[in-house]
Amino acid sequence: MVMKRDEALRVLSRHYPDGIVVPVYQSAFDWMGIRPHPLNYLCTGAMGQGSSHALGLALACPTEPVVVLDGDGSLLMNLGSLVTIGHQSPTNFWHFVCQNGIYEVNGEFPVPGRENVDFAAMALAAGYRAAYTFCDLSEFAKAVPKILATPGPILVALKVEAGEYFERDYPVIHSARSRTSFKAALAQRRGR
Repeated sequence: MVMKRDEALRVLSRHYPDGIVVPVYQSAFDWMGIRPHPLNYLCTGAMGQGSSHALGLALACPTEPVVVLDGDGSLLMNLGSLVTIGHQSPTNFWHFVCQNGIYEVNGEFPVPGRENVDFAAMALAAGYRAAYTFCDLSEFAKAVPKILATPGPILVALKVEAGEYFERDYPVIHSARSRTSFKAALAQRRGR
């Protein structure tokens, strides 16, 4: 059993309405459609680097919660980030991995070894405080408030499949405007 990605992200958005989110690739397009917000840090174009960007934000802004919406293919390109995150151990860091077994945006190529990957076990071995895997939407919905109330770093693997289609708006994702908007929103939030 798997969840629809958009349904899982909608659940998350209800419990995390206005914090910093670092969404990558297909999760970014979905998240922008579900929760457009100036504190969405769009780092698409740096596949594999979402967790590293989010770690930098969490360390630079220790009073701000930071959520990364990673993909399984993206995280596999930079598994070393798990060890760095575990070592730094930011309490304001929640790492959601949309695990669909494919590089969706890049042609739906299968992720090698997708049947055997256990991101929750990897995160725990790397030093994350907690890790979970969900494939049922109702179970995930029940757990989200507790997960977000627990100090990180926490990894949550979400077994998903494509759901509602959101426009792949590359001009927005790659625009300087989105980065400028993020910087201004973060400065305002931090009173600078």
